[in-house]
Formats: sequence, structure tokens, C-alpha cells
Amino acid sequence: MKFHLNLIKAVNTAVYQIFEENRYADKALERLLKSDKRWGARDRAFIAENTYEMVRHWRLIRTCSGLETHELNETNQYTLFGTWQVLKGVALPKWEEFKNVDAKKIEHTYNQIKTQRKVLQSYPDWMDKLLYEELGKQWNIEAEALNEPASLVIRVNLLKTTKDKLVKIFQEKDIKVHSIEGCKDGLRVDERQNLFLLPEFKEGLFEVQDASSQLVVPFLQVEPGMRVIDACAGAGGKTLHLASVMANKGRIISMDTEAWKLDELKKRGRRAGVSTVEPRLIEGPKTIKKLQHACDRLLLDVPCSGMGVIRRNPDAKWKLDMSFIERLQGIQAELLDTYSIMVKPGGKMVYATCSILPRENEKQVQAFLERNSDFELEESRSVLPSESGFDGFYMARMIRKA
Repeated sequence: MKFHLNLIKAVNTAVYQIFEENRYADKALERLLKSDKRWGARDRAFIAENTYEMVRHWRLIRTCSGLETHELNETNQYTLFGTWQVLKGVALPKWEEFKNVDAKKIEHTYNQIKTQRKVLQSYPDWMDKLLYEELGKQWNIEAEALNEPASLVIRVNLLKTTKDKLVKIFQEKDIKVHSIEGCKDGLRVDERQNLFLLPEFKEGLFEVQDASSQLVVPFLQVEPGMRVIDACAGAGGKTLHLASVMANKGRIISMDTEAWKLDELKKRGRRAGVSTVEPRLIEGPKTIKKLQHACDRLLLDVPCSGMGVIRRNPDAKWKLDMSFIERLQGIQAELLDTYSIMVKPGGKMVYATCSILPRENEKQVQAFLERNSDFELEESRSVLPSESGFDGFYMARMIRKA
């Protein structure tokens, strides 16, 4: 591998911003990659891939470099970058910047810690302990799976095209895609690229959406003509999927507490050709009470820890803490209790998270059902990263007794 100093410096800049300035990895990279128009596709890929790899394996890198407690500075950062390359089996050039990288010491340290899951897979102590307590030996497998790079998956917008037509378009552009077993509208893209620049994206023929996320809407069992509420809609990824599955027939009320997210949903809806969505800002309890027993289907894709999407957001390992997860659990329970009044008798709701923690999933649903005897569980499903190859997700479908 041929290294270029300016690209390594860019990786170091991104890593510094993520860990020392507490920026989100995707935002730090987005800003950095826009800063130098001379970088080509390979340069950008090198910067992005190495930044994400270092964030994923940060604890392992720091430990093997002998710099666990040292402050980040320019010299240390080259040593950390070099340590990661040595761990990958890459031969380093004999540069002054890598003078403190000792391959033999790195190998020796690695051999000493490779039985310590929290160091080998790079998780903070509290997170590794929590996930092992909740998942048992399964965590050994998931810890490694969550360090794999996230796949690039798109969802075909059936309001504007078909899967076969879109596959043909991609073939003509020499973009290799594959169908995904169990994900009806999904296509996996073989090589990472900026799909947002394609005219087909701008025309609304597809959305970028992980395969696990695409399982939630079919799980809700919607049909054309129904009245559906997406109560934690955000920017509307699942709202748009609902409209596609419902063939633009019926009514979808998309709700959120943030007006800017609903504004983004409107833009995406126009691009996707959606005509059945009514964005509605949640201004307080009255907004919910006005919709009591108003919908056939309710989707509650609640705020969660994101423990199932760490491969997509690896910096979450280092930004989350236990108090935040405990606060989220309270919010999840409150949303279940207050928003469920919108489901009419005989109607159904799906509670969904992108977490693999039972305390946010099965235990949360069990507690809700104990508090609300007018609901019963129809079906639940856990999607583990190690089994699916995609994000970790949980969904539970409940019915309000008639």
C-alpha cells in the first residue's frame, strides 16, 4: 500500500475532531471531505474508511500503541495510525512520523490482550458489562459483528418504479446490486459510492435505508386505504416506505416534536411522489388526545440507544453513557403509554427500536402489557447483526382488544 502524508493527516484531523472536539463522525468527515476539492474518489475512500476503522477499534489501537492515557497530539496521532496499520498487517514506510511505531511491541501487547473482549473488540467497560449481562454469551458474537462495516442498502420506491427496472438501470451504469433475502424492496449495493448524486435518486426512484429498517413497515401489516400514524416519524424514512407499500392510498399522519424534521419529510415526500402524508407537529399532550382511537395502525419507532447500529455509528461507543440509556427507557415507556391511545379497538401498533438491549425491547413491551391490559402481543422479532449481516433491530406488534 502506498501512503500519502496529506491523506493520513486528514485521517488524523477527523479522529482528533471526533475524540477531542466531540463531533459526530459522519459530520466531521462530511465537513473534512468538502475542504479539499483535489481529493479524488480513492482519496476520499481512504480517509473515510481509515477514520471509521480507527474509531471502531480505538481502544485496541490505544492499548497496543502504549498510548492509552496520553493526550492526542500530532506525534501521537501518527503513532496511533501506524499502530492500526501494523495490526492490519500493513508494512509502514520508513518515515520520521512513524518512528515510535514498534511492530514487535504491538504484536506482544496484542497477544496479551486478545482474550479480553472489551479491549480486543474496543468497547468501554460499562458498555461491555451491560451487553454481556443482557445478552450473555451471544454478546461475544455481536461484539465482533458490530465492528464490521455497514452495508449500503437501498429501498426501491414502488410508487415510481419496480425492483427489476431499477436493477436494469444500475446495470447500465455498471453499479452492482443484489436482492436481499427476506427484504422485498431492498437492494444491496456492492461498492460504497455517493448514490445521492444519481439522477435516479433525485427523481425519487429509491431511498437509502438499511435492510433491517425495511422490515418494520411490512411487520405493521398495513393495507392500502388504511389510516396510519407514524408517531416518531423524524425525517420520514419509514413514512415514505408506508406510502410505497400502501400504493399512495389511505392516509398517513406523520408526527414528530421537531418541526425541522417534518420539513425534511415534506421535501423527501415530494421527491418520492407521495401524496397521502400529513405531517403534524406534536405540540403537547392535546395533539395526541385529539387522535384518540383514530388509527388502524400505529408505528412507534422510538428514540433508543442505537446499540444495534454501532457498525453504522461507531463513535456511539464513546459518546453514550448509562445515564442516557436509563433516561431513554423512561421516554420509551412514556411514549408507549401516551401514544397508544391513538390505536382504535381492533387496531394494531408496532413498537420498534434499533437496539439489541432487552431492557429497551422485550422488557419494555412486557412492562407496557402489564400496565395496559387492553393490549396483547401478537408477534415480536429480534434482528441481530451477526445473524442478518445488517443492523440490529427489534419490533413487537400489539393489538388493541376490540
